[in-house]
Amino acid sequence: MKNENQEKFVFVINHESDIPKYQQLVNGINNAIAENILQKGELLPSVNSICQTNQLSRDTVFKAYSLLKEQKVIDSVPNKGYYVSGETRKVLLVLDTFKAYKEVLYHSFVNNLADNVITDVQFHHYNIDVFKTIINNSVGKYYKYVVMNFDDKEVVPTLSAISKEKLLLIDWNIHSKKDNNYIFQDFGKAFYESLIPAVNLFRKYKNIQFVYPKYTNHPKETASYFEKFCADFNFEYKIITDPKEFNIEKGIAYISVSDRILGHFLEQCKEKDLEPGTDVGFLSYNETPMKKFIYKGISVVSTDFKELGTKAAAFITRDEVVQCYVPTNLIVRESL
Repeated sequence: MKNENQEKFVFVINHESDIPKYQQLVNGINNAIAENILQKGELLPSVNSICQTNQLSRDTVFKAYSLLKEQKVIDSVPNKGYYVSGETRKVLLVLDTFKAYKEVLYHSFVNNLADNVITDVQFHHYNIDVFKTIINNSVGKYYKYVVMNFDDKEVVPTLSAISKEKLLLIDWNIHSKKDNNYIFQDFGKAFYESLIPAVNLFRKYKNIQFVYPKYTNHPKETASYFEKFCADFNFEYKIITDPKEFNIEKGIAYISVSDRILGHFLEQCKEKDLEPGTDVGFLSYNETPMKKFIYKGISVVSTDFKELGTKAAAFITRDEVVQCYVPTNLIVRESL
């Protein structure tokens, strides 16, 4: 066990903070390991020295060291003290909701991380109070943060507690600034351009109806660019905001951002004896592993969530600025 950093590393305890003192000790060691201030095999300050220099009780220090031992971050040797036993780095992945395509993103992300990186995943469900609780309780506990943000004015001040070099924003370009790290998809122009290869397929139908429910959190620019697409290519169209009005008719193509609507579409096709891709058309937003198997295959317009996860993992492993967009593509199957 090495001891050259035992004097170099010191704890800074904020006695006025709402964060428990034992958690401040845990956060301090995790951060020091993540930033290579402490390395595997190096001795940690003794319990007595921490108590004396930081005015802490032995129970507080023992609690912190015990938690770190449970996490296999540190270990101890009788009469020699505590030392760093691993180089584990914890990252926080904050997603909006759990859906099939988010699972693709998650697996791509974790499968491209080093073995010593542990990922905690939390979901904010577009609830700002939940989001604030997640972020506020995580500050200082993680090596880096990957966050799927959303449209709420309190998102920016909440994220300001995280240093920009440790934060990666993903999926939706909202609230981002020039100096943020980000990996986004384009819900507007890229969506419009992905529809162009399907122009001749849409010509089979009398009109196109875009199901964009009022409850959706999908970015509004998609609906705006849908209208532009229909105007530019002379399609009759309609935007349905009330799912109760979704009643399929022969000769109409439907686009939907909601997989609930896909389920209703297939149910109604069966009830009305309509053949997807012949009598009616359907284009779904966001690829999932099952959509190529549903019925005879569901056409989708989607970003590549696997690539998004891979690029997000690269942000964790490299100390580089990341600012890029993941392409949006059309996948044509039998439903259109």
